[in-house]
Amino acid sequence: MPEYMILLYSDESVEMPEPGQPGFDEMMGAFMAYNQMLIDGGHWVSGASLAPTGTATTVTVAGDAEATITDGPYAETKEQLGGYYLVSAADLDEAIELAKAVPIPFGHFEVRPVAFRPDA
Repeated sequence: MPEYMILLYSDESVEMPEPGQPGFDEMMGAFMAYNQMLIDGGHWVSGASLAPTGTATTVTVAGDAEATITDGPYAETKEQLGGYYLVSAADLDEAIELAKAVPIPFGHFEVRPVAFRPDA
């Protein structure tokens, strides 16, 4: 079955509950249920949450020039890449339906076919 990357973009400035705070268990419960839905449906390949963009380092290469290293994310935008799911789906339509079910109430989810994965 083809694989699709679902890239999760949202605004980091929106407060998310931390462990022990009200709403954290409900938020994590929704993600655990989503993950289990992917597993049960045979769609799960992998997924992860990313640390905040303040921890990012960008490596820029430009032909033969020496690579430059910059603290911070590649792009300065309102929404940041916060995580991903790599899923197996019959086609793009099914992958889009899986993306629609991601339990984030705000943001953009980019769905892109995987062109090549050496370990697949």
